[in-house]
Amino acid sequence: MIGTLRRANALIALYAVLLTSSCACHLGAVADPSGTFRFRTRGTTMKTPMIATLAAALLAGPALAQTDDVSGRLVLYTSQPNEDAQRTVDAFNAVYPNVTVDWIRDGTTQVMARLEAEFAAGSPQPDVLLIADTVVMEGLEAQGRLMPYPEADVSAYDPALMDPERHYFSTKLITTGIIYNTAAPFVPESWSDLLRPEAQGQIAMPSPLASGAATIHMVALTSHPDLGWAYYEGLAAQGTNPQGGNGGVYNAVAGGEQMFGMVVDFLPIREIPNGAPVAFVFPEEGVSAVTEPVAILSTAQNVPAAQAFVDFLISPEGQQLAADMGYLPAHPAIAPPEGFPAMDQIQLLEFDPAVALENAEDYRLRFVEIFGG
Repeated sequence: MIGTLRRANALIALYAVLLTSSCACHLGAVADPSGTFRFRTRGTTMKTPMIATLAAALLAGPALAQTDDVSGRLVLYTSQPNEDAQRTVDAFNAVYPNVTVDWIRDGTTQVMARLEAEFAAGSPQPDVLLIADTVVMEGLEAQGRLMPYPEADVSAYDPALMDPERHYFSTKLITTGIIYNTAAPFVPESWSDLLRPEAQGQIAMPSPLASGAATIHMVALTSHPDLGWAYYEGLAAQGTNPQGGNGGVYNAVAGGEQMFGMVVDFLPIREIPNGAPVAFVFPEEGVSAVTEPVAILSTAQNVPAAQAFVDFLISPEGQQLAADMGYLPAHPAIAPPEGFPAMDQIQLLEFDPAVALENAEDYRLRFVEIFGG
C-alpha cells in the first residue's frame, strides 16, 4: 500500500510537469568565464508535454526510491543539448523535488577538459556525468574516477549496453546511419553503396577529430570484416572530406550541397515530418551507436541523489522521456519514437569501448594518414 501511494504521489508530481508548458521555477543561467553556462533548477517543469505512456509506466513499474529520503545539492556535468538537459532535470525534479540540481552543459571534449583541470586541482565538482560516449567513461573508469553502483537495476537491458562492473549506464541509443537528399541519384541500402560511382564527390561525413560519435563510428566500421580500413580509403577516393560534427553534415545534405552523408539518426528523423528533403537509412551491415552513458564520480558529495539520478534515467519513465525527446531508448520495453524502426529491426555494429580506448591513438593516426589532419 505504501509503495502504491509513493508511486501515486510521484505520478502526480510528474504529471504536473507533463501538462505544464512553461518553466515554473528556473532559477537562472549564468555564463562562467569560460563561456560555459551553469544552471540551477529545483522543482521545475518542462516546456514540452510527454505522452501518457510515461505516466502509465510509472504506475505499472516498480517504485523508485522514496523521494522524501533523497535531498540536497546534486551537481551534474552533461553534454546534452541545453533543452534536453533542462527537460531531463525537470522530469527528475518532478520525482525528487527535494534535490537541487546545479548543472553545467558543454560538449564532451570541453566538459572533460574542465573536469581534468578540476582533477589536477584536487577539487572535482560533479556528482554525476551524463556525456556522449562510453570510450570517455572507460578512460575515467581506468583512472579510478568512477564509483560503481552494483545495485542499479539493469535486468531489462541488453548486457552489452552496460558496464559489467556497473561504473556507467547507457541511457539511449544514438545511431549513425546514412542520410540522403531526396534528389539523390539512388537510395542507399548499405555502407558500401557510398562507394558507387554516382556518389563520387557527393558525400559528407563528420570528422573523428571533432566528433565523439564519428570516432565510435570509425572504430565500428573499420572493425567490420566486410569493410575495414579499405572502406575509409574508398571514401577518400570518392573525394570525401570529413569536417566538423554531425550538424554540418545534416545541413550539407538537407541544403543540397551534398547528396549523401553519415549522420546521427535524430537529426534527420526529427526534421523529416517538418518537410526536410532528406531520408535516413539504417544500413544492412548495421549502425554504430553512442549510448550517452551516465556515471557517478568516485568523489561524489551526494551519493544518494546521484544514485537516484541514475535510477531515474534507466527506469521506464526515464526511458520514455528519452523517447519523447526523439531518441531511441535503450530499454527494450519502451517503444521508439515515430520515424524509427522497432529495436529488433536495427542491427548494431560490434563495438568494444575498452579496445577503442586502448587503440585510440592508432585509430587517429590511421585516419589522418588517409584523409589528412
